Amino acid sequence: MSFFDELKRRNVFRVAIAYVVATWLVLQITDVLIGILELPPWTGRLVFLILVVGFPVSLILAWAFELTPGGIKKESEVDRSRSVTGDTGRKLDFVIIAVLLIALGWFAWDKFAPGRETAQAQANTFEAIAPAGGLGSLIKERSVAVLPFVAMSSGPDDEYFADGLTEEILNALAQLPELLVTARTSAFSFKGQDLPIQEIASALGVRHVVEGSVRRSGDRLRVTAQLIRADDGFHLWSENFDSTSADAIAVQENIAVSVASALDVVLDEDKREAMRAAGIRDVEAFTLFQKGYEYYGRAHGEIDMIEGLKIANQYFDKVLERAPDYARAYVLHSDLYLHILSDDAVFVTNDSVTAEDIADAYPAAIADYEAAIRHAPTDEERVMAELDLAFVSGNWRGMTGRLEQALAVDGCRQWSNWLTTIADVFGYAEELRIRAKRLLACDPRRALGWFNLARATFIAGHTEEALRHAREGVAAAPGGWLYLAYVRALTANGLADEAHEVVRTLVQKREDRLMMEAMIAAHAGDRTTIAGNLDELLALNGAGNFYVPLLYAWSGDRDAINAHAARMDAHTLGSVALLQVAHWCQCGAPWDLDFTPKLRAMLDEASLPWPPPEPMKFPLKTW
Repeated sequence: MSFFDELKRRNVFRVAIAYVVATWLVLQITDVLIGILELPPWTGRLVFLILVVGFPVSLILAWAFELTPGGIKKESEVDRSRSVTGDTGRKLDFVIIAVLLIALGWFAWDKFAPGRETAQAQANTFEAIAPAGGLGSLIKERSVAVLPFVAMSSGPDDEYFADGLTEEILNALAQLPELLVTARTSAFSFKGQDLPIQEIASALGVRHVVEGSVRRSGDRLRVTAQLIRADDGFHLWSENFDSTSADAIAVQENIAVSVASALDVVLDEDKREAMRAAGIRDVEAFTLFQKGYEYYGRAHGEIDMIEGLKIANQYFDKVLERAPDYARAYVLHSDLYLHILSDDAVFVTNDSVTAEDIADAYPAAIADYEAAIRHAPTDEERVMAELDLAFVSGNWRGMTGRLEQALAVDGCRQWSNWLTTIADVFGYAEELRIRAKRLLACDPRRALGWFNLARATFIAGHTEEALRHAREGVAAAPGGWLYLAYVRALTANGLADEAHEVVRTLVQKREDRLMMEAMIAAHAGDRTTIAGNLDELLALNGAGNFYVPLLYAWSGDRDAINAHAARMDAHTLGSVALLQVAHWCQCGAPWDLDFTPKLRAMLDEASLPWPPPEPMKFPLKTW
């Protein structure tokens, strides 16, 4: 008899199959018990290790011993003519079939029982989010947040270096369509907070978390990273990397690839190339980018806008010297020039802005957008940059097609500065509402995301739902313009007293409070309050305040808004600024289109609809 035949006779193959199937079932049961009994995270690893060690032992026992009617005996002591291995084999067949049936039943229950949607269904069902659960309740099976790596050393740039390494990993993973990756804003909102992984994962709506640390000493670099399953704290992967700072890009790539592999993503060469193309791939450049991004963020609410963006651009200039093909830096770099032009278009004066700055701003913004298009690493980012360039440059012909193409872009990244304005004004608020939900599933702690969702929902005519989203947003990510969406939704739903309380207790800037109180008053037809707030706004800033034309329209001062709009229409960026006014007014046509001939010609040439939607009624405005 051959060795193979002898293995079959002694039922070694049957024992191996039965052991493997039973092992899978035991591991599934262990996984459930760890969560129910709150066992330590290493319990699963211990059970797995024991089962792995037991596998060769079971095969050795099957070979060396035989189960006889008289008990277990050494195979060498059993008379072959009296052997019952055939009967034992048939019994093992029944055991294997029984265990397989149990395993299949377990699998079917886990995947198809009510409430246990498949990962793909979870990823696509953005409209099915339970109202009480909020958008953060959408959890995809392969969802992951990359938390800011902790800088364990205290060199002058070590924290920026750690942030840059984190973002490079995050951007690489975000290129994989199989993964739902939390965006930077939400992931970095937990920086410096010593919170349990389960709490962070629940807030971000993910099943997995990547965390780690970075230590630099001279040129030496040590990076520790681990991928953690949030519900039980189980470490799916962890590794230490010792190298030099110059090799940080290779370390980042290794971490991203290891995380993807641990989450069962099959990486072909196209996906690997997309992951590589997503980052800066220059250690000094990604450190400088973090410094610039810090000032970019502070400029949007913490320090003077123009001064902060000027400092940010000094860093972005250095980034682009080292990484001239980094598209995202061009998009952020353009923001300074667009704010200079927008302020000038609504007559805001700034001592730090010269006539030369204003003259140079338009060509600089156009050049940035053209570079962003030229170097866009993906078709999706190119589509967004092309939409922005067409809007800012006044090339609106074909805008509807560009807009629909941009709204159809899938994924979690929102690179367009102007998509929300264009979509809301030109009748695509419903499509934008769906997209905003999708983006918030990736970035649930971004106040601007909640603002965009609540505003698009409101403009689309879902007034009560807009209020629900605004409340959820204020609870999840309070701040910024989100309070305006909250106050507007409260007012439209007949909750003016609560709206006044929100303005009084949450809104910090005096100009913002004056505008929001005027909006509440305009909805009630209170001309006196609007007039008083308008006088105060004019006293603070003269006509150089974006809110002034809103109050003209809400109060029904047709002559004033028409004159104001006519002055804006003559500016280089006048059409863009006028659409911003219409977007924020949400009052239909804020002015008579005959007073803005430049804008009218652009609308006619592009066959774009006018007037914009009017989701909120202002009884003093009679046109």
